[in-house]
Amino acid sequence: MDRIHITDLQLRCIIGIYPEERREAQDVCLNLTLFCDLRPAGVTDAIADTVDYKAVKGRVRALVEGSRFQLLEKLAAEVARCCLETAGVARVQVRVDKPGALRFARSVAVEIERTRADFP
Repeated sequence: MDRIHITDLQLRCIIGIYPEERREAQDVCLNLTLFCDLRPAGVTDAIADTVDYKAVKGRVRALVEGSRFQLLEKLAAEVARCCLETAGVARVQVRVDKPGALRFARSVAVEIERTRADFP
């Protein structure tokens, strides 16, 4: 299956379980891999025959920036659901990094892979 990668999407949201994490938006970094069939677009050169990754980015950005989840796992799952609502996306990998979440570590990340079957 073909892939579209959205790399190092820098966003801010409320994320975390501790009171100090719930006060102000924090940085998160998303990496998305959208699995889809890109053959038609390779022939037609038409946006209608591919996944509009700018539209995906816009929906993901709105979701993340409006969210107030406690866990990275929940944020990743909702981003996966959002991506899979896009026509043509059969599977998605989502990695969410939270820079500075642990002292002495650059980042903590959760990475998941989902298909449409995971969201009945």
